[in-house]
Amino acid sequence: MSSILEQKQHIVGEISDKLKNSVSTIIVDYRGLDVSEVTELRKQLREAGIDFKVYKNTMTRRAAAEAGLEGLNEFLTGPNAIAFSTEEVVAPAKILNAFAKDHENLEIKAGVIEGQITSVEDVKAIAELPSREGLLSMLLSVLQAPMRNFALATKAVADQKEEQGA
Repeated sequence: MSSILEQKQHIVGEISDKLKNSVSTIIVDYRGLDVSEVTELRKQLREAGIDFKVYKNTMTRRAAAEAGLEGLNEFLTGPNAIAFSTEEVVAPAKILNAFAKDHENLEIKAGVIEGQITSVEDVKAIAELPSREGLLSMLLSVLQAPMRNFALATKAVADQKEEQGA
């Protein structure tokens, strides 16, 4: 009997560690998805380095309390799966949101982004953000704009002087 209790405590500890160490955690309701759809979703998440597991809600509630995330308890009803990402904040939200658009049976319930519990709307807003590379290219274009405008202005002045001189 004590070995079962030890196994459960080990699982609670594992979930708690994942909640503490992940930069992005998304809870989804997967009811209604067939095996091939869940397999495809798992494949997409695994390729992005995201851990996707199904845990019992009672164990997840205890782990959330251990991790200081008691606010998750209201979302831990029914069959849930949890996506944990230790590296990329946006990737799980992007993948799950895109999959939910194609498969209406997948429902995003809540998320934990860098230790803060977030709503479905926040998760979807994060999913709509451009990738890191896209954001960097936007920043680069913003930084280049003043130099480009200065170059265009000096070229226009030079052309105007040339026309007046001719």
